[in-house]
Amino acid sequence: MAQRGITEAKMVSHRTARVQAGVLLACGLMALNVRANDPKPTPDNTIHVELSELVKPQSFARALKFWVADVTDRSGNAQPMLVLKARNGIFLDRTPAEITKEGLTNCLKSADMLAVDRDSADFILTVYLFRFGLRDSSGMDYFGKVELAVMVKNPKTGKSQQVAAAGTSIANVALRKKNLQKNVLENINTAFGDALRNLLRGEKLRDAVTALDVPAADKTPAARTAPAAAETPAVQE
Repeated sequence: MAQRGITEAKMVSHRTARVQAGVLLACGLMALNVRANDPKPTPDNTIHVELSELVKPQSFARALKFWVADVTDRSGNAQPMLVLKARNGIFLDRTPAEITKEGLTNCLKSADMLAVDRDSADFILTVYLFRFGLRDSSGMDYFGKVELAVMVKNPKTGKSQQVAAAGTSIANVALRKKNLQKNVLENINTAFGDALRNLLRGEKLRDAVTALDVPAADKTPAARTAPAAAETPAVQE
């Protein structure tokens, strides 16, 4: 009886193992099938996001230089370059992080506010991207949104403050694929430009810079005090 119980237990164990293996195999095949059906980037479904007009940053109390250190994608999106999955997909030609760093750097450079290097900068900007592309669609419109946060750091003091900025836009859905790509591109470009405008011209950045700024030491030599005239000794008669 004991031997029979052991044999039955082994048979149950083998059947369970085969069922588990079958389930894992089926899941693997389904995952492969889903990936095979995902849209792939091609020259015909890829768009180039670029600012149509550079944003002029606001002026500060004194001339300042900024350095864009890093741009990190914190969206959690496994496919950050895929902005639309329907209609065989629409892809970005670069990652959102690359697009953002290029756009922000060019805006600062156009206003002569980009430092030559990190060491010469008055402020270091570290950017975190939380959204770049399209929001969920209602079926009739596409909503573009770019959302980011920038850590503004004074390298001289080590102190920093965070500045958040976002940009949105809306465009109608087009029936033809070419028109759809054009609308999506304009939509994302507008949202991207709005986000950088709200960052570079916003009160939050001005307040952060004002709080963190340490003016350069006054290098004007102090006026030298003329030495006191020596007293003339009294003449004894």
